[in-house]
Amino acid sequence: MTIQHNTHRSIERPLEHAELPGSMLTTTAARALAVLRVATGLVFLWAFLDKTFGLGYATPAERAWINGGSPTKGFLANVEVGPLQSIAHTIAGTWWANVLFMVGLAAIGLALVAGVGLRLAAASGTLMMALMWLAEFPLARFTAAGDPTGSTNPLVDYHLIYAVVLVVLAAAYAGHTWGLGRLWARLPFVQRHRWMI
Repeated sequence: MTIQHNTHRSIERPLEHAELPGSMLTTTAARALAVLRVATGLVFLWAFLDKTFGLGYATPAERAWINGGSPTKGFLANVEVGPLQSIAHTIAGTWWANVLFMVGLAAIGLALVAGVGLRLAAASGTLMMALMWLAEFPLARFTAAGDPTGSTNPLVDYHLIYAVVLVVLAAAYAGHTWGLGRLWARLPFVQRHRWMI
């Protein structure tokens, strides 16, 4: 990839080592993607912190993970639609589901805020969002009990939007602007394992 500088010099260098955004990505766009990256990371981190400590928003203190609450039970036990309904009820509140969910929230959030490991964060975050989409199953118009689901859009909801955002951030190397992405990409381990960029 050729990177054009304002002085009309070009440098042959892979984007992972780029000092400036690529020719199709303006500085303003790179900064906007950095803001989107950090904001999305804070969404994941807030969910982790609220479920862990019961900050009184979505999770009251008495249901906090540190107080013996389950971060997955409330959501999964109330799944009333879709092909994953019985599986969701079975795993709701299990120790391993709680740990996987919370580690996922924290790791994805930290990776996004720091701007490192965005490919891995995009893959794991997309998987998490896809499973949550299946659990809510917005395609269903009625619950198993026959009540309306209240689904406002049968295809695209916030889970899919977050998944798309994660993929875009990884594909655009959004961690290189206002993040640690460039330093991360230079690490020998990351150079040998490109999927970790």
